[in-house]
Amino acid sequence: MIKLGILDFDTSHAEEFTKRFNRNAIAEDQWVEGAEVVIGCPGQSQISPDLVPKYTEGMKKLGVALVDKPEDLIGKVDGMLIEAVDGSVHWERVRPFLEAGIPCFVDKPFACSVADAKKIIDLSEKKKLPLFSSSSLRYAPELVEFQKDKKRQVIGAISYGPCSQHPRNPGLYHYGIHAVEILYTLMGPGCKQVETVTTKEVDMVTGTWADGRVASVRGIRPGGSYGAFVFNEKGTALPVAISTKYIYRELLKQIVEMFKTGKSPLDPLITLEIVAFIEASNKSSVNHGMPETLKI
Repeated sequence: MIKLGILDFDTSHAEEFTKRFNRNAIAEDQWVEGAEVVIGCPGQSQISPDLVPKYTEGMKKLGVALVDKPEDLIGKVDGMLIEAVDGSVHWERVRPFLEAGIPCFVDKPFACSVADAKKIIDLSEKKKLPLFSSSSLRYAPELVEFQKDKKRQVIGAISYGPCSQHPRNPGLYHYGIHAVEILYTLMGPGCKQVETVTTKEVDMVTGTWADGRVASVRGIRPGGSYGAFVFNEKGTALPVAISTKYIYRELLKQIVEMFKTGKSPLDPLITLEIVAFIEASNKSSVNHGMPETLKI
């Protein structure tokens, strides 16, 4: 059994992931085999400090041992889940574990700058450690099923989803990251330029891929559901409605596979491009929608 540690309890993911891994206080169809959360550190939060004590109590009820300092997790786990909602602190959070030779899953957003994302990836490569980061939406069963048709030619797409904001996770980094991940699942990497229009209600980000394809993310401020419209070679828009019922379970299966095989299910360079996509989008937004080139 793979022994996992969790750092930072300012998100429901700490408790929800633990329930599924530890097969405790959740329906059997949500269980994930092969790993167990054995220890955690509540950490600190500049985004949702009120959630830390709430989920600390929840983790105690699930029987997870707790430590006060992140470094006290080292030597007690086979892998780490870095769960801070604040993507801007992920480099400092993950660094000690990678330096100690511990493979890591870093929750979304992977980082809030290309510079930080590169540092994390470079350190994992230097240490020859698997590294994985993804929105759970990438593994939504409906999206996975849609992707199975290898004959389908995707010439464009519009993904959509909730897009609440926080200054520490600027623009799409905070919650719009889910819709961006859906778009990249459908389109693949290769975006070269983005243009963003931001209003009180929406972020509309249009990207142009190197092969000439064009795709967009619609981040909806009030909230709503997730999904996409995918355009095939005939110009037909194919709707993809996405449920969130099993997305945690499916993501956690991928995490277990990484810790078992030592290979990330998603190339970190794709994650790096997603960070660059959002960084360019933020620059375009403040420049009144002017095109911005992705810089990696």
